[in-house]
Formats: sequence, C-alpha cells, structure tokens
Amino acid sequence: MVLPLVACGGPTDDDVVVFAASSLTDAFDDIADAYTSSTGESVVISAAGSSDLAAQIDEGAPADVFASADVATMDRIDGVDGAARIFATNRAEIVVEPGNPHGIVTLGDLADPELLVVVCAEQVPCGAYTTEVLDRAGIDLTPVSFESNVRAVLTKVELGEADAGVVYATDIAAAAERVDGVAIADEFNVEAEYPIVALGESGEAFVDFVVGDEAQRILREHGFGAP
Repeated sequence: MVLPLVACGGPTDDDVVVFAASSLTDAFDDIADAYTSSTGESVVISAAGSSDLAAQIDEGAPADVFASADVATMDRIDGVDGAARIFATNRAEIVVEPGNPHGIVTLGDLADPELLVVVCAEQVPCGAYTTEVLDRAGIDLTPVSFESNVRAVLTKVELGEADAGVVYATDIAAAAERVDGVAIADEFNVEAEYPIVALGESGEAFVDFVVGDEAQRILREHGFGAP
C-alpha cells in the first residue's frame, strides 16, 4: 500500500512503515505486496522526494525503513553510520512528449531556448544527478521550473506543461504509454545508487527482503539495475 507523505488516519503500530524515494513508488508497491504475502505483515509506503523524507525522519517521523535515491541523502540521517545497503541502481534519461515532437536526440538539444525544460531541484537526488550529467556534457540549461521530486518532472511532461525533462530511466518505463524517452550517452550519464536502511528492529526483515532474490527480481522488472 502506497500512501502520500501525509495521509489521513496513518499507519497502525503493526504496520511496517517504509519511507521510499518517489522513483521507487511502483516497484515498492509490488515489493510490499510480495512481502505481505510472504510474512503476513502489512507495509505502508510513504513515497516522496528523498530529501523531504530525510527531513521528516530528522524531525521524528515514525518510519521503520528509509530507501533513498542517493547515498548523500542517506548520510544525512543520524545514526545510520554506514549501515545502509545499496539495493538498486538507475540511470538518467531525457523524458519527452509522445512521438518526440521537438526532435530531441541529445542533451545539447535541451539548451534550445524555445523548449520548456523542467528538472529536479539540485538539493534532491534527481537534481544532483542531472547537474552532474549536464556538467559532464558541458551544457548550461535554463529550466522553466525546478521540481521537488522526479515524479513531478515526469508529470509536467505527461500533462504537456513542459516539452522535456531529465528523470530516471525507470520513470519513463513506468509511464511508457504517456511519454517517450531519449537515452543519454554513456560518457555523460551517471549511475544512481539506491541505499536502504532499517531505522529500528521492526524494519530489519523488510530490508532483508528487499535485498533478497524475490524483491530483486521485482526491481529488475521495473527497470532498476543490480546493486
């Protein structure tokens, strides 16, 4: 079960509460179902930008597990001290409207001043990865907006509010009928590493499940790479 960051009623004491990066939404929904089928334990997933989730945890939000889209955000959590485990990887990709009407084929095309380009804010993982990709390619962009999480970038392109953006390859796969993707050359791309950590004993079994064979198969089905 995936819930927004703030939900009416909230989880019960018996639920395993998982804070997960927004790019993990679809995969973790399936993983939560598989975990519940295997253990009988209910899982509640709050999916949002990794930075927002980290801030919530720092403020005392009751989470049993945190899965981030980058190591830097995970390292902000007090008490983690190297306990996090890398469980998946991802790649950046350009998202465009169906049929790619503007003929975008390279990162350099995003610098066209006629295009409406959206990206993640630099303080969130997808924004940090985007900045690194653009720096490697020597491209200076002037986005029309900076979004708080990667799904917000995807949604703006889906709705026609932007011509293109930079998201994760898995986001494009999840919205394959509503957007198209343009690959970023390997020489400029980065590998996003996803760490996960139990924030208490009640989350340890779920973390073990995520790094296990069944959950790893689900992650591959959603387009994530092996750790």
